[in-house]
Amino acid sequence: MTATRLSIFPLPGALLFPGMHLPLHIFEPRYRALVSDAMARDRRVAMIQPRDMQNEEVGDPERPALYDIGCVGKIAEVEALEDGRYNLILEGVALFRMVRELDVTTAFRQIEAKLLPVRPDETLSLGRRSSLELESRRFAEVQGYAVDWDAVGRLDDESLVNGIAQIAPFDVAAKQALLEAPDVESRAELIIQLMQFFGRHGGENRVTLQ
Repeated sequence: MTATRLSIFPLPGALLFPGMHLPLHIFEPRYRALVSDAMARDRRVAMIQPRDMQNEEVGDPERPALYDIGCVGKIAEVEALEDGRYNLILEGVALFRMVRELDVTTAFRQIEAKLLPVRPDETLSLGRRSSLELESRRFAEVQGYAVDWDAVGRLDDESLVNGIAQIAPFDVAAKQALLEAPDVESRAELIIQLMQFFGRHGGENRVTLQ
């Protein structure tokens, strides 16, 4: 795998998967600069989560430590607002593994990374699909979410699993575990476990993976 240079947007709780879409509202000056640079070059923005620093020594809050795995996205749609902010839709291209952070003079951070191979379309077993849909209905009821279940039923397995992983209110570590799951079957099983845990605790707190 050849290393590539990526401009990163570290954002806790924000996952992107290949083939999926992520809407973003860009307002901080450094990330407005990132978007301007990306639009002038290759339209790529790399999403990666900062690590939870609660149990670690406090470092530079402006440059938190990062997880190793993220997803590079391509700007599919952009709306430039009059005050310099942007509304974006990123389309996931490929997962990446960070090699090292680069010493740069730009306002935004950049890394050297290796893009990971995009897996072929994956499917769930019938039992896993059924369990995921059932647990999702229970979870939505606990949360008070209004869901178009007919539309959900028409999603392919991979879009269903990755879509839930992107929007579910799990903590940073749990979201990262979903991103790094080796396949869609494993990711679905982890989602089910997290939803069951959340349901048992009455939906009072954000789902936390210890």
